[in-house]
Amino acid sequence: MAKSPRIIMTTDASGAKEAAREGMLVMIVDVIDMSTTLESALDAGAYAVLGASPDFTRAPVTVAPEKIGQEAGRLARERSRGVIIVAEPRTGTEQERIARCSKVIKGIESEKGVIEAVIPNIGAETPKLADMKDRVVVAVTDTGGVAYDAAFLETRQVITGTVARTLYKKGIEPALSAVKRAVDNLRPSHTGIAVVAASRNSLEDVLAAQFIVNLLLTGVERWR
Repeated sequence: MAKSPRIIMTTDASGAKEAAREGMLVMIVDVIDMSTTLESALDAGAYAVLGASPDFTRAPVTVAPEKIGQEAGRLARERSRGVIIVAEPRTGTEQERIARCSKVIKGIESEKGVIEAVIPNIGAETPKLADMKDRVVVAVTDTGGVAYDAAFLETRQVITGTVARTLYKKGIEPALSAVKRAVDNLRPSHTGIAVVAASRNSLEDVLAAQFIVNLLLTGVERWR
């Protein structure tokens, strides 16, 4: 019988980075709103979703949003479609959002990617603001985006998950989707699965990450 993978919960960008360094599959959980936004983007048919740090972050980790932009541009070329950037502030202007994403934008443009829209990070309703089908969606946010970025520098094996209602999922469905994504992306080379609450100061992130961990601990094979 195959050995069950190690499954842990950790917090913050520093926890995400450490888990990635240890060779774990990293799942970022930022319920309000980054990972909920990206789950909804997948509901809407997005080709790929990524997270990235804004140009400036106080988090005590190294980030490289330009590299995330390059990956987004490369993936968009595969699909011959554009890139949608989701950014903050939620209630600010498009120019304010663009001003916080210049490094991601530079990376996208270096790979000849086309940015179709820069829209606010508002969770389940976000796909109603732009057509996301077959697009690459990048969430440039202060918590989830930074955690994703920090882990991505160590490994490309970074995914997202949520427990909140999304565009087409409700009840336990978002959490089950997160669990299935973790199981589907788990490789023999991984040392385990790390579910990362994007901020230890956000109770919703901590509780959501713990809920997903508990589902995984019921038995990974059950969710295959």
